[in-house]
Amino acid sequence: MEFLLDIVLLSLLALTALAIVRTRDLFACAMLTGIYSLLSASFFVLMDAVDVAFTEAAVGAGISTLLMLAALTLTGRFEKPHTHQARRAISVIAIITFLMLYGLEDMPRFGDPNAPAQRHVAEHYLEDGFEEVGVPNLVTSVLASYRGFDTFGETVVVFTAGIGVLALLARRRQRHPSKALNDGHRMENHLILRVVSRFLVPPILLFALYVQFHGDFGPGGGFQAGVIFAAGLILYAMVFGLEALRKVIPETVIRVLAALGVLLYGSVGMVALLQGKPFLDYRALADDNIAGQHLGIWLVELGVGITVAAVMLLLFMVFSARYDRGAE
Repeated sequence: MEFLLDIVLLSLLALTALAIVRTRDLFACAMLTGIYSLLSASFFVLMDAVDVAFTEAAVGAGISTLLMLAALTLTGRFEKPHTHQARRAISVIAIITFLMLYGLEDMPRFGDPNAPAQRHVAEHYLEDGFEEVGVPNLVTSVLASYRGFDTFGETVVVFTAGIGVLALLARRRQRHPSKALNDGHRMENHLILRVVSRFLVPPILLFALYVQFHGDFGPGGGFQAGVIFAAGLILYAMVFGLEALRKVIPETVIRVLAALGVLLYGSVGMVALLQGKPFLDYRALADDNIAGQHLGIWLVELGVGITVAAVMLLLFMVFSARYDRGAE
């Protein structure tokens, strides 16, 4: 039965990818991409990779789809006719595919228990992870403790991407009060959406906090929580207007929070360095090693969640603000 589900999911993934390639409707591409991510998350669940599935569903099917739809307000719905020849593109893809398949010949088979990845660090994580870190969720202990430096780099990449988008698209708002769009009343005729969103936003934000602070014991963590928290506020902005969101949390505060999360993560490492220990060595935070690991993971995951949520909000606000200026 599980094998049949795998075949069905892989077939749906292939059909969705083909539909994305064939269509020139950018709105349809955005929705199909979200469907592709949701199917991928289901496939990860069948492979018992729940944390990866959670991330794919939150990022791929959730916030990415919202940001692509926001970007479509600036680009238009339909793709312009291609001026290049399709044969050249197909030839390049074929060559790259051949090189990738040729490079895979020397790799071990998928799931091979004798593969190097299964006989070195993975074995150590599985056998000694809980004793050394004290976190029931092995994925969290690997990402936030064993590979804490790598996760810090990923957080910096998210922050840098936000800075890049702000540098390219953000401009100082020069909106005359009499000419500004009445954002708060765009959806005034959509009573059902306004009422439903009032009931949905608080549980979404509460669930984000649960995911943030429960990542030590179950699927979740800073990345997923930050995306979910941002999605709840984006839903509020889409229904009640961008100015209503700015009244709840000003854009200046969001920019400060984006940098604050990275600063919090890096400060944990600096505390260890100042005590003569390696960067991000959480044992420097407490006398007991396990207590230090728990505190360090809690702090760095909080930094990740703050930065991810703030950057996602900034991206949406930048796209929406550009659309407002174009409408004016």
